[in-house]
Amino acid sequence: MKHSPETAARLAAYRDLLLRWNTRINLISAETAAEIDQRHIADCAQLEPLLPPEGPIADIGSGAGLPGLVLAIMQPECEIHLVESDKRKAAFLVEASAQLKLPMVRVHACRVENAKLPPLSAITARALAPLATLLPYADKFLAPGGVAVFPKGKTAEKELTEAAQGWHFTCERFPSTTNPEATILRLSNIHRVQP
Repeated sequence: MKHSPETAARLAAYRDLLLRWNTRINLISAETAAEIDQRHIADCAQLEPLLPPEGPIADIGSGAGLPGLVLAIMQPECEIHLVESDKRKAAFLVEASAQLKLPMVRVHACRVENAKLPPLSAITARALAPLATLLPYADKFLAPGGVAVFPKGKTAEKELTEAAQGWHFTCERFPSTTNPEATILRLSNIHRVQP
């Protein structure tokens, strides 16, 4: 994926900040730090074309800002909410969004259940929880017509089958460009199955 020089420079600055902080608090595993551009940044950047052109967007369980901060760098005019309950990781998100000059980023240092979010055009989560756990958050926070974009690994089909027992949704699948075993799910029309 080709980025503008400004976006590429911001992504590089984010990578450097992430690696610096990672020596103090565990944001990403040591073995993936060496592959950060491909394994984390490119992996998150591929979500951007699947999102609506306007926000607000929330990244729940944002951790190191993957994918939330990457998406904020790619769409700096979009309001992006990062929800992270770990106070140290939330501090990193606040510091990173300030240093990267991303004024549209809002950090919520709380559990997702307690987050005060506006009606969202999209919600993302990467490596946070199974689909059946994520769908209630999507249902709660998405505005009508909103989408949930969840990268998933080998368990994607199993998670879809389990989630379909309690939820109706429209599912689009996109192959990951960075991991042949991964799939990106874009879910819409999410609502609970009535008993």
